[in-house]
Amino acid sequence: MKLSRRGFLAVAGGTGAALTLTNCGLEASPGQAGELLRSKAPLPEPFKVPLPIPPVKKPVRSDARADYYRAVQKKAMVEILPGLKTEVMGYDGLLPGPTFDVRSGRNTVIEQVNELDVSTVVHLHGGHTPAASDGWPLDLLMPAGGQGEHEGHHAMTGGDMKMGSRTYTYPNTQRAAMLWYHDHTMDYTAPQVYRGLFGLHIVRDDEEDQLPLPTGDREIPLVIADRAFDDNGGFLYPIAKDGVGVESQYMEGVIGDVTLVNGAPWPVHEVDAVRYRLRFLNASNARRYELAFDRGPAKFVQIGSDGGLLDKPVEHKTLVIAPAERFDVIVDFSQYQPGDEVTLVNKLDGSANVMRFKVARKATDDSRIPDKLSSYAAVPEPTGLTRRQWRFRRGDAGGHKGWTINGKAFDPKVMQAQVKLDQYEVWSFVTDVHHPVHVHLAPFQVVRRGGGHPGAYDGGWKDTVDIRPAEVVDVLVKFTAHKGKYLIHCHNLEHEDMAMMAAFETI
Repeated sequence: MKLSRRGFLAVAGGTGAALTLTNCGLEASPGQAGELLRSKAPLPEPFKVPLPIPPVKKPVRSDARADYYRAVQKKAMVEILPGLKTEVMGYDGLLPGPTFDVRSGRNTVIEQVNELDVSTVVHLHGGHTPAASDGWPLDLLMPAGGQGEHEGHHAMTGGDMKMGSRTYTYPNTQRAAMLWYHDHTMDYTAPQVYRGLFGLHIVRDDEEDQLPLPTGDREIPLVIADRAFDDNGGFLYPIAKDGVGVESQYMEGVIGDVTLVNGAPWPVHEVDAVRYRLRFLNASNARRYELAFDRGPAKFVQIGSDGGLLDKPVEHKTLVIAPAERFDVIVDFSQYQPGDEVTLVNKLDGSANVMRFKVARKATDDSRIPDKLSSYAAVPEPTGLTRRQWRFRRGDAGGHKGWTINGKAFDPKVMQAQVKLDQYEVWSFVTDVHHPVHVHLAPFQVVRRGGGHPGAYDGGWKDTVDIRPAEVVDVLVKFTAHKGKYLIHCHNLEHEDMAMMAAFETI
């Protein structure tokens, strides 16, 4: 493995001040792990741009077994900050990309076409997916026009490279849930997701269809992502001088000063005075959120997590959401009067603005929140299970100081575990600073946090768990159906690109 791509880590390892918890950016916000990157462009006044809704992708054809799609990864100039144009790298040139709205148990087949000038990899985050379509970070899709700028960098790694297009097959053999897809190119995930390569993949099933939840215009996906902008409107990202990785001072993660929701800065959305289903995704590289309303009495009634519906609703006054986590909630705007405005804020950043809702009118509402949502139930932890520990921390790997798992920088040739299919295991995640831990292929249930009960936001089936500094979280996981190479990694994307990723093999 060409460890020189981690060269900045050796530099970062010698700059102790940059690596201390008290000097890692946003010093007034200890709940964050990252360094604030300030825009050079003038920032717009909040709540002037309407909330966009990502379009639902239509199949090019369907048969008895599958729906077939074609998505084109390409650059496009879009207006994000009013009066300026931003070049995005987007699926179909969109930010976020189009939403795939699919049925559980029915194959989704997507031809991805690369019209960019860089190699890409697509990962369906939360998908129960065969290894060949999971998005192994060296299964590169190279540009249709020829070699992109990453290929020479990865030439010696032996991934499965394709030229121009690659077909991904997703069986969707899982519960209804809001998944998401994003770039997963080794060493370049952070800047490529930052520039726009992400979108939603929503799985639906009969169980969920039968519930009297808000639907149609009252079911709203909210993809939150912070970004910073150059003076000409382009995305500002601190690429290292050699073009690989991030500048050493941003090793903790990149935190932008503009909050985008569905690609719009601090948008506003008009609602009726009824219940809404809000489906949150934190698509930020590193920023965590504690979402709250700036005025009562609305609360978040959680009905689902990363992996689908909970067994019963859970009420929260605020909602803490780490990168890559999803929360499915009901908010009852009937508690407000027409003309009221309520702002969604991030309390981790001093109640910074996220977006605003304007209550426009009273309306009829035939939705409700059932006491019982799903047949989901917590799985008792059996005795005699295989137990594995995954330690997420800075360390010395091959002479290079940087982010590691179990003391090792990511090496695609090394499997840190071989895991048998159809057997529960207990995995312990141990951290030094904040790390949102993501496991590919299988969802898990949190069974302990800090030696005690699961936390308030740990319910349901998860694929990403927010782990606080110096904490241990135990999860119960079982892999099924698919043999092959998969990944566990930190979903702070700067941490991931800088080697905080490990491979395991299901057998």
